Formats: sequence, C-alpha cells, structure tokens
Amino acid sequence: MRNISWTATARRSKLTSIQHQIERDQTVIVALDAGRLMTGRIDSETKFETALHASLALMSACSRAGDNCGIVVFGRRVIRYLPPKRGVGQMDAALEALVDIEPSLVESSYSRSFQFIASNMKKRAFVVILTDVIDKDSSSRLLEALPLLRPRHLPLVATIADRDLNASVSSPPKNEKELFLQSAAEELLVQRGAALLQVEALGGLALDVTTQTLAAELLESYIRVKVRGLL
Repeated sequence: MRNISWTATARRSKLTSIQHQIERDQTVIVALDAGRLMTGRIDSETKFETALHASLALMSACSRAGDNCGIVVFGRRVIRYLPPKRGVGQMDAALEALVDIEPSLVESSYSRSFQFIASNMKKRAFVVILTDVIDKDSSSRLLEALPLLRPRHLPLVATIADRDLNASVSSPPKNEKELFLQSAAEELLVQRGAALLQVEALGGLALDVTTQTLAAELLESYIRVKVRGLL
C-alpha cells in the first residue's frame, strides 16, 4: 500500500505503484586517518590496518555497484590521494597506492584533510571518515573541522571501539586502583559517545564499532545511504 502512487492511479484510472531503483554513479570518498590515534593495536593488527582492510572492502563494493570511489589518507597532512573513479581498475590503483603506508605518531589534522576533500570534490559525496576519538581534544578537533564537509557532502564518522576500555567498566572495581582506572575509562567513553552524538547533530552519520564488525557495518551504512537516496 505504501508504494501506491494515488495521483498516477487517478490520472491513468489504473492501479499504479512506485518502483524505487538504487541510483548508480554516486561518489564515495574514504578518509583514512594514519595518525597517532590509529597506531593502537587490537589483537594482531593496528587500528589503521583494520581500517585499511575495511576501506578496501567498501571500495570493492562501490566498484561492483557502479559507483565512483576514492580515498584520502591523512595525518598531519594529506599523505595519499586517489581521485574517485569507477571500474575494476580502481581497485588495482587503490592497492598500489596504499601498499606502503604506515600510521605514525603524529596528531592528525582533520581540518587540512577535510578542506582538501572540500576543495577537490565539487560533486556531493558520501565521505567515510575512519578515525578514533579517545579523548576530549581529538573529539573537539574533529567536530570543529566537520562543518568543512557540510552541507555539500554527507560524512560518516566510524570509530573503532577499544575492547580493553569497554572491559574495564564491565565489572565492579575490586580495589582503589581499579576504581580510579574505571572512572577514567568511563569518562573517556562518555566523551566518545558525546562526540558521536554531536556528529549526528551536525548532520552526519556515526558508527562506533569493533574491529570484527567494522567492514560489515560500513557496507551496511553504504547500502542504507544508497537505498534511502541520501546523496
């Protein structure tokens, strides 16, 4: 019933429904943080490596869907830029562009990277930002820079949750040391949650996921954006 077009039905005197088709030839830009926040290690990989693998999975899905996809790797400055294109050859170009990049212990500049994207992308794009916000300073820098992408682009901020941080607040503290550690962890989690809520308040999308679910959550968000026609 929700798909019935009553105006078209009245005009044609025949029951007519609306068929939605996912738009092709959209543009997706992955903004991959290669700074200090992404050097943290979870299991056998750094957060950067996990985000890199998820980026390639998302770009592969974009290529198969006929969309333009590109990537910006940034730290204190823009390290690598692959302009958005579509086709099988774009994945080969992405692999070649990213093979030698490692994260470094520098503070990433969100403002420089977002300004770079805004200057180079005139067409509206889905900008997937893979980073982490584990303290108040990093959160504020991200939130101050995010308006550089709005309202022309639709940003999605995806952060990789720290399981040790979450585990530290999952059970009652046994001594004074654990109490102080748990208090600090809870404060960081509150700041992180507040930052992601602010991203949504600014008109963006936000994800806080684990290393195991990052790729799947990115793909689901990408499909949701396409189906809802948010671009």
